[in-house]
Amino acid sequence: MTGTDERRGVALITGGSRGIGAAAAVALAADGWDVGVNYRTRADEAARVVKACADLGRRAIAVQADVLEADQIEHLFDTVTAALGPIGAVINNAGIVSPSGRVAEYDAERLDRVFRINSISAFLVAGAAVRRMSTGYGGTGGVIVNVSSRAAVLGSAGEYVDYAASKAAVDALTIGLANEVANEGVRVLGVRPGLIETDIHEPGRLERIGTTPPLARPGKPEEVAEAIAFLASDRSSYMTGTTLDVSGGR
Repeated sequence: MTGTDERRGVALITGGSRGIGAAAAVALAADGWDVGVNYRTRADEAARVVKACADLGRRAIAVQADVLEADQIEHLFDTVTAALGPIGAVINNAGIVSPSGRVAEYDAERLDRVFRINSISAFLVAGAAVRRMSTGYGGTGGVIVNVSSRAAVLGSAGEYVDYAASKAAVDALTIGLANEVANEGVRVLGVRPGLIETDIHEPGRLERIGTTPPLARPGKPEEVAEAIAFLASDRSSYMTGTTLDVSGGR
């Protein structure tokens, strides 16, 4: 991948040390963004992502923060802004999945963890982004891209209905927040990946169902990343409140 000489601004990616987040960081760097890479525990992997962005001629830093904690989210935004400048795009990507199982087997601890990380943290990060980018708060505008999942539409029966529901909440956030801030210079968009080759899957899952989409293969993180880069850019300037499916037709 080669970078552009055009400078778009500063992008912040939560959960940016691996998978779709890491691929998105590199795609954004190639598209002209300086990049803040958030991670929680994987410092070495985050450092490799930062190097990949730097190799494309962009400035990049890694910032450790737990996006479940409001004070750490503030620290994350403040650190990226101090190092790179005002943030113009936020990729709301952090997320987890629990072991597959039926709803009747879920307990409150599992549900609390899934919804706190996948839904509540997305709201907290989006709120922090609005407070910095919205013209209503003295900002100059920007874009929020929420990473959802095709599971939010399909339901993921027998495997991850809680994950699907937590991502459906992210879809609702995209629509509702987009309408709230449309007149404040902030666009809010989403992407729904399908079966993508990342380590979020249990061993053997992709081999078992990866060929079930109409395109008959799982997707690559880079394919989702390209959609994210498009949504974050002015190429999607007349879009807000929209979530794109990147799912091979599934």
